Amino acid sequence: MVDPDEYDAVDEKQDVAIINPQQLDIDEPESEPLADDFEAMKARFLPVNPDLETEEEVYSTWEINGWPELPHKSFSPAFDCGGSAWRVLLFPAGNNVPFASFYLEQANEEKPPDDWYACAQFLLVLWNRNDPSIYMTHVANHRFNNEESDWGFTRYAELRKLLAARWEDKDRPMVEDGSVNMTAYVRVVKDPTGVLWHNFLNYDSKKETGYVGLKNQGATCYLNSLLQSLYFTNAFRKAVYQIPTQDEESLTNSAYTLQRLFYLLQNSNDAVPTAELTRSFGWEQKQIFEQQDVQELSRILMEKLEEKMKGTDAENALPRLFMGKSKTYVSCVNVDFESSRIEDFWDIQLNVSGNKNLDDSFKDYIQVETMDGENKYFAEGYGLQDARKGVIFESFPQVLHLQLKRFEYDINRDAMMKVNDRYEFPDVFDASPYLSEEADKSESYLYQLHGVLVHSGDFNAGHYYAFLKPTKDGHFYKFDDDRVTRATMKEVLEENFGGDHKVPNGTAEFRNPYTRTVTTKRSMSAYMLVYIRRSRAADVLPEVTESDIPPHLQEKLEAEKLLREQKRKEREEQHLYLSVGVITDTTFKNYQGLDLAVWDSTDPQNPAAPKLHRVLRTTTVGELTKQVADGLGKDADQVRLWVMVNRQNKTIRPDQPLSDLEMTVNEAHAKHGTKNSGFRLWAETSDVESASDSPVWPDLQPQNVNNVPILLFLKHFDAVTQTLKGAGRIYIRKHERVSELAQPILELMDWPAGTPLKLFEEIKPSMIEPMKPKQTLHQAEIQDGDIICFQKVLSEQEAAPILQAGGYIEAREFYDYLNNRITIRFAPKATRGQEDDWFSLVLSRKMVYEQYSAKVGEYLKVDPTHLRFSTVAAATHAPKSFVKRTPSTTLQQTLSPQYGSYSSSNQLSDALYYEILDLSLSELETKKLLRVFWLSEGISKEEAFDIFVPKSGTMADVIPALRKKINLDETAAEHIRIYEVHSNKIYKELTESFNVAGVNEYVTLYAEQVPQDELDSEEADRAIYAFHFSKEPSKSHGVPFKFVVKPGEIFKETRARLEKRTGLKGKQFEKIKFAVVQRMAFSKPIYLNDEDILADVATDADDLLGLDHVDRSKALTAGRGDAIFIR
Repeated sequence: MVDPDEYDAVDEKQDVAIINPQQLDIDEPESEPLADDFEAMKARFLPVNPDLETEEEVYSTWEINGWPELPHKSFSPAFDCGGSAWRVLLFPAGNNVPFASFYLEQANEEKPPDDWYACAQFLLVLWNRNDPSIYMTHVANHRFNNEESDWGFTRYAELRKLLAARWEDKDRPMVEDGSVNMTAYVRVVKDPTGVLWHNFLNYDSKKETGYVGLKNQGATCYLNSLLQSLYFTNAFRKAVYQIPTQDEESLTNSAYTLQRLFYLLQNSNDAVPTAELTRSFGWEQKQIFEQQDVQELSRILMEKLEEKMKGTDAENALPRLFMGKSKTYVSCVNVDFESSRIEDFWDIQLNVSGNKNLDDSFKDYIQVETMDGENKYFAEGYGLQDARKGVIFESFPQVLHLQLKRFEYDINRDAMMKVNDRYEFPDVFDASPYLSEEADKSESYLYQLHGVLVHSGDFNAGHYYAFLKPTKDGHFYKFDDDRVTRATMKEVLEENFGGDHKVPNGTAEFRNPYTRTVTTKRSMSAYMLVYIRRSRAADVLPEVTESDIPPHLQEKLEAEKLLREQKRKEREEQHLYLSVGVITDTTFKNYQGLDLAVWDSTDPQNPAAPKLHRVLRTTTVGELTKQVADGLGKDADQVRLWVMVNRQNKTIRPDQPLSDLEMTVNEAHAKHGTKNSGFRLWAETSDVESASDSPVWPDLQPQNVNNVPILLFLKHFDAVTQTLKGAGRIYIRKHERVSELAQPILELMDWPAGTPLKLFEEIKPSMIEPMKPKQTLHQAEIQDGDIICFQKVLSEQEAAPILQAGGYIEAREFYDYLNNRITIRFAPKATRGQEDDWFSLVLSRKMVYEQYSAKVGEYLKVDPTHLRFSTVAAATHAPKSFVKRTPSTTLQQTLSPQYGSYSSSNQLSDALYYEILDLSLSELETKKLLRVFWLSEGISKEEAFDIFVPKSGTMADVIPALRKKINLDETAAEHIRIYEVHSNKIYKELTESFNVAGVNEYVTLYAEQVPQDELDSEEADRAIYAFHFSKEPSKSHGVPFKFVVKPGEIFKETRARLEKRTGLKGKQFEKIKFAVVQRMAFSKPIYLNDEDILADVATDADDLLGLDHVDRSKALTAGRGDAIFIR
């Protein structure tokens, strides 16, 4: 039997539905059935759920006698339901709680198959057999399986009450004379989706559905739902596979990463990550955690892929699938004249608000607007005419993407809000009523629902998932990030219409899981629908086979899969193996730097890095030596392995040879190795062949024990080539003088006798000491494994050109450079460092501005005095502050400043942005930078220009510089004016004599040509400043402007001049309400009618003209981050 502690219990406190009795229409209390009226009890407490199909239902009564004498666990007789045996389990003294515990469990005599399960609703009724009006009930549903074969109620009834002399307000007890009845009602229901009441522990999407999901990186569920929709548009998948990427297998190529993603979705057994794809889009952490507009993302992705498909077999594949045509027209009523244009569309945006269903939205979309009265249409050749204006469709695409406008800007709330109204859409949709009379209707325009993309939550918090039908005649599946489940048509349609929840017995309130508020509204609703034209379904949903996948893609991903499998196997067997890094004389000679090799390199092709040997820990030192010798083309007795140790001075040097060849590698590592850095060895080689009586190694040959030879490594610093590399190694007796090193060095380098040398000991990275020639090696404390650096002594004539080129003439200086060298990445500030724009230079941390700007200038082939640098933000890669050009600030101090609580954690320590300026930094220090916004079309278009003017200059210096940037002729430039704006209101106009030093950084400068209306103004006319606001004058926005007020002019005529002055047209201008506003912040606007005269209302010199309308820039970006992009 199962241990009592393992019995599961229903969480009786979970939120299912909060019933509000005040919302129910109750005429009179419903009489309670008696416990022995089994059908009535079932109907009252276990009603049929219309959404579930019953397989079988039964009830069985267990007569319990002698309650006090019952064993710790008691079982009812077994009964059958739905092909399985069931019984009730009782803990009469409680399952570790002071409550009677009742459970329903499966009671099959033999253990069911591993995949057995049954979905059951059950009601457990405990009742007094002598008085069936005394009873209590508990209801639950559960998915029973071999892991969870029992389910019920640990706290079914409190024992104190259950065994009391009276049950609640009754005169009799529940358990009377130790006897009571338990009736179990069990209804086994069918599970059409395979996941009814599933807990999803160990759920395998591929096994259960044949499909896999996509992993959510943070807030990329919206991306996942779109990608799955496109993937299951098979013709789209085939077109993506046709993009030639064999010559650009780069993870920065979005077409290639999309191919990889589709291949993995097609062949993987697990959920597929999207990180490669988003990185190829150029997205960073910020974009990963920002939900974006799916329609915008879809359009940008289509544009990018269309570019990639040009000139390939896939060209025009996307327009054939997704592009339809619409006609915008104006048709005169009384004359034969029509103005129209045909436009392509990739998707259709439909209004949800105010429409009940898809057909209503299409009728709303093609609704005809009548142009009459004052709004007549001017028809060329016919003058003003009554007309009809509208949009009609000329054709619909094979795949119809419908974007439902579930998110709208609410003017009253000044925020974006979700439209949660009920909005129905059909499984089959007829689009033909919305085609023009001239459209080709020879082929049916019936569309079959293929996908429903859903948003659950509200505008500020929510989740996206999709219901998709992968095959023409198959089922719908729910793709919810990494989980895929079968779906019913009710889940696809009804549950995504939005509106109120529907419950059988009235209206229930449900808790929104995202806002934690109680509401009657559904939190989930469709925001995008995908329909496929029935007559083209075979073209849109062809079978995608292995042959459709590019061979290079398949080979690459299969190779990566094998490599992952190999690495997985290596990880599993890692405890059996040891990684041994071995360096040789060749490694040393190829290395430039401190110590003997690049120990931390991961590049197996790096000749200055150790060669890694993965050997079994049981391998002997002799066997490892043989393996190394074979790789060097030597006999085993010509190779000797030395242990490398970490010295206290932070260097890594040979310490002693491994003389015991029978010792295992594991034992050698335990005895001599370092725990955190693997096993490091140096392979010493000899060209002397071993004889039976003569050792190969110099330190083992007969010698004076008081003057043994020591092993030294020699490095050569070449000042001419600016290199420091290993030259070789020698053995020399420890009592020899330092000066006696010269002879073997000259022989090693093949230099003439008498060549003057300088010798240094490389003690540690920051300590390179010159050696005294008269000292012995013993006196100089030289030991095995030490490094001696040598260089030729240079004459003044030899040193001069080296110094002139910025080089080093002494080894110690070059060591200092190596110790402080750092690789810095540079990119132009204007492009924010896109991947292709970066280049790297190796510089010294000690370099000052003039030095590293010279290196960058040399690389870019520009004057270094015209280079300005900016630091780079670590999180966003946005430019931070300009780097100050000071003579003492080093590159290290610039990149890793030590001030502040956070030190340099908020900027990259290895990257700088650069700008190439039109003038030198010295000149720049005498200039002031002004950003001026040029208004070229009223106020509807603005361009920003950065202008440098002398700090002592005036606005008269700004205008010529601006004229040059916008290519204005001198005549037009005579009428340029510049004004200063603060809080979206004109603060003052700046005269030509105004000093630029008086312009502070908190204002905005606008420049424009004085409008002709103002140039032609009469003496009686005057000017007024105008600004934009939304509902309240304090909520200003947009670009302010200056406007001419004419005495006696009614506002209807003034409005016409304002339309021309602002450059705003059509509905955008029609929605503006105009008002006179006093400059004081809290004044009440005086709204103007067509018959008002502006000059008579705005009488004070400080009065402003206000344009009251929605801030469109705010409406477009409310609640969203930066615009979405794909690199």
